[in-house]
Amino acid sequence: MIAAVDVPFTHILKPAGMAGFEALPVVEWLSLELGRAAGFVVPDAALVGMPDGMAPALVVERFDIRVAPDDRRRFALEDFCSVLDLPATAKYDGTIERVARGLRPLSTNPDEDLEILFCRAVFAWLIADGDMHLKNLALVKMASPGSRRFDSVRFAPLYDAVTTRVFPGLGGDRMALKLTGKDDRLTPRDFLTLARTIELPIARAEAAMASITAALRDAVDATTPPDMAVDRESGRAAIERVKDIVVGRIDAFE
Repeated sequence: MIAAVDVPFTHILKPAGMAGFEALPVVEWLSLELGRAAGFVVPDAALVGMPDGMAPALVVERFDIRVAPDDRRRFALEDFCSVLDLPATAKYDGTIERVARGLRPLSTNPDEDLEILFCRAVFAWLIADGDMHLKNLALVKMASPGSRRFDSVRFAPLYDAVTTRVFPGLGGDRMALKLTGKDDRLTPRDFLTLARTIELPIARAEAAMASITAALRDAVDATTPPDMAVDRESGRAAIERVKDIVVGRIDAFE
Protein backbone atom coordinates (compact mmCIF):
# COMPACT_ATOMS: atom_id res chain seq x y z
CA MET A 1 0.00 0.00 0.00
CA ILE A 2 1.31 3.45 -0.98
CA ALA A 3 0.26 6.59 0.86
CA ALA A 4 -1.54 8.99 -1.49
CA VAL A 5 0.85 11.88 -0.98
CA ASP A 6 2.05 13.46 -4.25
CA VAL A 7 0.99 10.23 -5.97
CA PRO A 8 -1.95 10.02 -8.40
CA PHE A 9 -4.75 7.72 -7.33
CA THR A 10 -8.14 6.79 -8.75
CA HIS A 11 -10.00 5.38 -5.72
CA ILE A 12 -10.51 6.19 -2.04
CA LEU A 13 -10.46 3.43 0.58
CA LYS A 14 -12.66 4.04 3.62
CA PRO A 15 -12.08 1.40 6.32
CA ALA A 16 -14.51 0.63 9.11
CA GLY A 17 -14.42 2.58 12.33
CA MET A 18 -14.38 1.36 15.93
CA ALA A 19 -16.51 1.66 19.05
CA GLY A 20 -19.85 1.20 17.30
CA PHE A 21 -18.81 2.53 13.90
CA GLU A 22 -17.77 -0.83 12.44
CA ALA A 23 -20.71 -0.73 10.01
CA LEU A 24 -19.95 2.78 8.69
CA PRO A 25 -18.74 1.53 5.25
CA VAL A 26 -21.84 -0.66 4.91
CA VAL A 27 -24.15 2.22 5.81
CA GLU A 28 -22.40 4.56 3.38
CA TRP A 29 -22.61 1.95 0.62
CA LEU A 30 -26.36 1.58 1.22
CA SER A 31 -26.86 5.35 1.40
CA LEU A 32 -25.04 5.85 -1.90
CA GLU A 33 -27.10 3.11 -3.55
CA LEU A 34 -30.29 4.74 -2.30
CA GLY A 35 -29.03 8.01 -3.76
CA ARG A 36 -28.36 6.32 -7.08
CA ALA A 37 -31.90 4.92 -7.08
CA ALA A 38 -33.25 8.40 -6.31
CA GLY A 39 -31.67 9.73 -9.49
CA PHE A 40 -28.44 11.36 -8.30
CA VAL A 41 -25.13 11.02 -10.06
CA VAL A 42 -23.12 8.79 -7.71
CA PRO A 43 -19.53 7.56 -8.12
CA ASP A 44 -18.98 3.83 -8.40
CA ALA A 45 -18.49 2.27 -4.96
CA ALA A 46 -18.04 -1.25 -3.61
CA LEU A 47 -17.54 -3.03 -0.32
CA VAL A 48 -14.30 -4.99 -0.11
CA GLY A 49 -13.03 -7.54 2.37
CA MET A 50 -10.26 -6.62 4.77
CA PRO A 51 -7.61 -8.79 6.45
CA ASP A 52 -7.40 -10.04 10.02
CA GLY A 53 -11.15 -10.28 10.55
CA MET A 54 -11.74 -6.58 10.05
CA ALA A 55 -15.15 -5.34 8.92
CA PRO A 56 -15.54 -4.60 5.19
CA ALA A 57 -14.22 -1.31 3.84
CA LEU A 58 -15.75 0.94 1.20
CA VAL A 59 -13.88 1.75 -2.02
CA VAL A 60 -15.14 4.79 -3.93
CA GLU A 61 -14.00 5.86 -7.39
CA ARG A 62 -12.92 9.47 -7.68
CA PHE A 63 -15.04 11.71 -9.91
CA ASP A 64 -12.74 14.74 -9.99
CA ILE A 65 -9.94 13.39 -12.19
CA ARG A 66 -9.31 12.66 -15.85
CA VAL A 67 -10.61 9.28 -16.94
CA ALA A 68 -8.26 8.37 -19.81
CA PRO A 69 -4.57 8.87 -20.67
CA ASP A 70 -5.44 11.07 -23.65
CA ASP A 71 -7.86 13.23 -21.65
CA ARG A 72 -6.27 16.68 -21.42
CA ARG A 73 -9.02 18.44 -19.53
CA ARG A 74 -8.23 19.97 -16.16
CA PHE A 75 -10.43 19.43 -13.11
CA ALA A 76 -10.81 21.15 -9.76
CA LEU A 77 -13.06 20.26 -6.85
CA GLU A 78 -14.10 23.11 -4.55
CA ASP A 79 -16.21 22.41 -1.49
CA PHE A 80 -18.64 24.96 -0.13
CA CYS A 81 -16.46 26.00 2.78
CA SER A 82 -14.11 27.30 0.12
CA VAL A 83 -16.91 28.67 -2.08
CA LEU A 84 -18.33 30.62 0.87
CA ASP A 85 -14.88 31.66 2.10
CA LEU A 86 -15.24 29.84 5.41
CA PRO A 87 -12.64 27.79 7.31
CA ALA A 88 -13.06 24.02 7.41
CA THR A 89 -13.92 24.31 11.10
CA ALA A 90 -17.09 26.20 10.08
CA LYS A 91 -18.44 23.35 7.92
CA TYR A 92 -21.62 23.09 10.03
CA ASP A 93 -22.25 26.83 10.16
CA GLY A 94 -23.97 27.40 6.83
CA THR A 95 -27.53 26.93 5.59
CA ILE A 96 -28.99 25.46 2.42
CA GLU A 97 -30.11 28.96 1.43
CA ARG A 98 -26.55 30.26 1.79
CA VAL A 99 -25.25 27.39 -0.33
CA ALA A 100 -27.80 28.32 -3.00
CA ARG A 101 -26.62 31.95 -2.96
CA GLY A 102 -23.04 30.81 -3.44
CA LEU A 103 -23.98 28.31 -6.13
CA ARG A 104 -26.13 30.50 -8.39
CA PRO A 105 -23.47 32.92 -9.72
CA LEU A 106 -20.81 30.22 -10.20
CA SER A 107 -22.67 27.36 -11.86
CA THR A 108 -22.74 27.15 -15.65
CA ASN A 109 -26.24 25.67 -15.31
CA PRO A 110 -27.63 27.32 -12.16
CA ASP A 111 -31.28 26.31 -12.65
CA GLU A 112 -30.42 22.62 -12.86
CA ASP A 113 -27.86 22.79 -10.06
CA LEU A 114 -30.23 24.59 -7.71
CA GLU A 115 -32.75 21.81 -8.28
CA ILE A 116 -30.04 19.26 -7.50
CA LEU A 117 -29.23 21.12 -4.28
CA PHE A 118 -32.92 21.10 -3.36
CA CYS A 119 -33.13 17.36 -4.06
CA ARG A 120 -29.98 16.71 -2.04
CA ALA A 121 -31.58 18.44 0.95
CA VAL A 122 -34.75 16.36 0.58
CA PHE A 123 -32.70 13.18 0.26
CA ALA A 124 -30.55 14.00 3.29
CA TRP A 125 -33.67 14.49 5.38
CA LEU A 126 -35.34 11.29 4.19
CA ILE A 127 -32.30 9.09 4.90
CA ALA A 128 -31.43 10.94 8.14
CA ASP A 129 -28.03 12.09 6.89
CA GLY A 130 -26.88 14.47 9.61
CA ASP A 131 -23.49 15.02 8.02
CA MET A 132 -24.34 16.83 4.77
CA HIS A 133 -22.19 19.78 5.77
CA LEU A 134 -20.38 22.37 3.67
CA LYS A 135 -17.40 20.10 2.96
CA ASN A 136 -19.71 17.34 1.70
CA LEU A 137 -21.19 19.67 -0.91
CA ALA A 138 -18.94 20.81 -3.72
CA LEU A 139 -18.51 22.14 -7.24
CA VAL A 140 -16.64 20.26 -9.96
CA LYS A 141 -14.88 22.66 -12.32
CA MET A 142 -13.58 21.60 -15.74
CA ALA A 143 -11.36 23.47 -18.18
CA SER A 144 -10.83 22.29 -21.75
CA PRO A 145 -7.27 21.91 -23.07
CA GLY A 146 -5.78 25.35 -23.65
CA SER A 147 -8.65 27.16 -21.99
CA ARG A 148 -7.83 29.96 -19.56
CA ARG A 149 -11.17 29.60 -17.76
CA PHE A 150 -13.41 26.85 -16.50
CA ASP A 151 -15.82 25.81 -19.25
CA SER A 152 -18.04 23.87 -16.86
CA VAL A 153 -18.82 24.51 -13.19
CA ARG A 154 -21.41 22.08 -11.88
CA PHE A 155 -22.70 20.71 -8.59
CA ALA A 156 -20.63 17.67 -7.63
CA PRO A 157 -22.01 14.12 -7.55
CA LEU A 158 -23.37 12.67 -4.33
CA TYR A 159 -20.58 11.62 -1.96
CA ASP A 160 -20.09 10.95 1.76
CA ALA A 161 -23.81 10.27 2.22
CA VAL A 162 -24.51 8.39 5.46
CA THR A 163 -27.55 7.68 7.63
CA THR A 164 -25.93 9.02 10.78
CA ARG A 165 -28.78 8.19 13.17
CA VAL A 166 -27.80 4.51 13.31
CA PHE A 167 -24.53 5.22 15.15
CA PRO A 168 -23.80 5.56 18.88
CA GLY A 169 -24.65 8.97 20.27
CA LEU A 170 -26.29 10.10 17.01
CA GLY A 171 -29.79 8.73 17.48
CA GLY A 172 -31.15 12.27 17.60
CA ASP A 173 -28.89 13.64 14.88
CA ARG A 174 -30.29 16.62 12.98
CA MET A 175 -29.59 18.12 9.57
CA ALA A 176 -26.07 19.50 9.38
CA LEU A 177 -27.26 22.60 7.53
CA LYS A 178 -30.50 24.33 8.44
CA LEU A 179 -33.17 25.24 5.91
CA THR A 180 -35.96 27.70 6.61
CA GLY A 181 -34.31 28.09 10.01
CA LYS A 182 -34.91 24.43 10.97
CA ASP A 183 -32.73 21.34 11.22
CA ASP A 184 -35.32 18.82 12.46
CA ARG A 185 -38.99 17.87 12.09
CA LEU A 186 -38.95 19.02 8.48
CA THR A 187 -42.10 18.74 6.38
CA PRO A 188 -42.93 19.15 2.68
CA ARG A 189 -44.11 22.67 3.52
CA ASP A 190 -40.60 23.55 4.78
CA PHE A 191 -39.10 22.34 1.53
CA LEU A 192 -41.60 24.30 -0.53
CA THR A 193 -40.63 27.38 1.44
CA LEU A 194 -37.01 26.59 0.61
CA ALA A 195 -37.94 26.25 -3.07
CA ARG A 196 -39.49 29.72 -3.07
CA THR A 197 -36.44 31.20 -1.36
CA ILE A 198 -33.98 29.74 -3.86
CA GLU A 199 -36.33 30.53 -6.79
CA LEU A 200 -37.02 26.93 -7.74
CA PRO A 201 -40.47 26.66 -9.37
CA ILE A 202 -42.95 25.07 -6.98
CA ALA A 203 -44.14 22.58 -9.60
CA ARG A 204 -40.59 21.31 -10.05
CA ALA A 205 -40.07 21.12 -6.28
CA GLU A 206 -43.27 19.13 -5.80
CA ALA A 207 -42.39 16.78 -8.65
CA ALA A 208 -38.88 16.28 -7.25
CA MET A 209 -40.16 15.42 -3.77
CA ALA A 210 -42.68 12.96 -5.18
CA SER A 211 -40.04 11.33 -7.38
CA ILE A 212 -37.49 10.96 -4.57
CA THR A 213 -39.95 9.52 -2.06
CA ALA A 214 -41.33 7.03 -4.60
CA ALA A 215 -37.86 5.95 -5.71
CA LEU A 216 -36.66 5.50 -2.14
CA ARG A 217 -39.72 3.48 -1.15
CA ASP A 218 -38.99 1.07 -4.00
CA ALA A 219 -35.23 1.04 -3.43
CA VAL A 220 -35.41 0.25 0.28
CA ASP A 221 -36.80 -3.19 -0.51
CA ALA A 222 -34.98 -3.73 -3.81
CA THR A 223 -31.43 -2.83 -2.73
CA THR A 224 -29.63 -6.01 -1.72
CA PRO A 225 -26.29 -5.57 0.06
CA PRO A 226 -23.47 -8.00 -0.78
CA ASP A 227 -23.02 -11.01 1.49
CA MET A 228 -20.06 -9.46 3.30
CA ALA A 229 -22.34 -6.65 4.46
CA VAL A 230 -24.69 -9.02 6.26
CA ASP A 231 -22.18 -11.64 7.42
CA ARG A 232 -21.52 -9.58 10.55
CA GLU A 233 -24.19 -8.75 13.10
CA SER A 234 -23.20 -5.08 13.08
CA GLY A 235 -23.79 -4.89 9.33
CA ARG A 236 -27.14 -6.68 9.43
CA ALA A 237 -28.41 -4.54 12.29
CA ALA A 238 -27.27 -1.29 10.65
CA ILE A 239 -28.91 -2.14 7.32
CA GLU A 240 -32.23 -2.93 8.95
CA ARG A 241 -32.06 0.22 11.04
CA VAL A 242 -31.36 2.37 7.96
CA LYS A 243 -34.31 0.85 6.14
CA ASP A 244 -36.62 1.39 9.11
CA ILE A 245 -35.58 5.03 9.39
CA VAL A 246 -36.05 5.71 5.67
CA VAL A 247 -39.47 4.05 5.54
CA GLY A 248 -40.56 5.95 8.66
CA ARG A 249 -39.48 9.28 7.23
CA ILE A 250 -41.14 8.60 3.89
CA ASP A 251 -44.39 7.68 5.65
CA ALA A 252 -44.30 10.91 7.64
CA PHE A 253 -43.34 12.98 4.58
CA GLU A 254 -46.00 11.82 2.13
